[in-house]
Amino acid sequence: MDEIRVLATGLRFPEGPVFDEDGCLWCVEQEGEGLFCRDSTGETLRIKTGGRPNGAAVRDGYIWFCDSGQHSIRRLNSKTKQIETIIDRIGAERLQWPNDLHFDHLGNLLFTCPGAPDDDETGYVGVYSREGLAEIIADGLNYPNGLTILPDNQTLLIGETHRQRIWQGYWDATSLSWENISVWTSVIDVPDGDSIPGPDGFTVGPDGNIYVAVYGAGVIRVFSPDGNLEKEIKLPGQNPSNCVFDPAGDLGLVVTETERGELLSLRV
Repeated sequence: MDEIRVLATGLRFPEGPVFDEDGCLWCVEQEGEGLFCRDSTGETLRIKTGGRPNGAAVRDGYIWFCDSGQHSIRRLNSKTKQIETIIDRIGAERLQWPNDLHFDHLGNLLFTCPGAPDDDETGYVGVYSREGLAEIIADGLNYPNGLTILPDNQTLLIGETHRQRIWQGYWDATSLSWENISVWTSVIDVPDGDSIPGPDGFTVGPDGNIYVAVYGAGVIRVFSPDGNLEKEIKLPGQNPSNCVFDPAGDLGLVVTETERGELLSLRV
């Protein structure tokens, strides 16, 4: 097992770990209905948001987060702690349980809407453009979940949790289109139709590899940029939900783990 340090315990379904511009580590607590913050000294803060916050991202001094409970994407001003709702529908339809989100290099916000976890309906992936317009870029996915863009700024990866796979395709940030789509990798070998384990959140590491939290399997699986499995990192709990690298390098890979309610730091 890689060296693992516990940064926080007692978290109520943590997800969406991100670092803000000041180096503070944030995550959401889905069942705690709020955001959790740990600064560089180890001091912690909780902010109630209501709803059911999920994936998070940082941009321009804001902590952006999905809120599946309120069917919206919201953001917190990290200085004033004011919260506002940015988008809650596409056209006339409210968002379908938004889950995770990611900004591209031009500032467009990509987000997954998988629907309810126990629902058989398929989900979709949307984009909220710099001009403030929202539209669907991909649909028909069986619980679309984590997503990221590779360092080339052109390859968009989207996890399909209930099919244990990750899709790849060319992301055109100008026309807001996802093209030439194919399966990038199968995250874990399970019988077809088994809803877990499967890929949850993932991130690109400083080594260029993609680190995937496999919910229900208790591991982080590490893939090369072309989708080949490089190694597997065993965790103390079975349900890692997401991960992010500390840009300062001090905490290494930070993982949210929901079975034990922990925030973990891994030297990998």
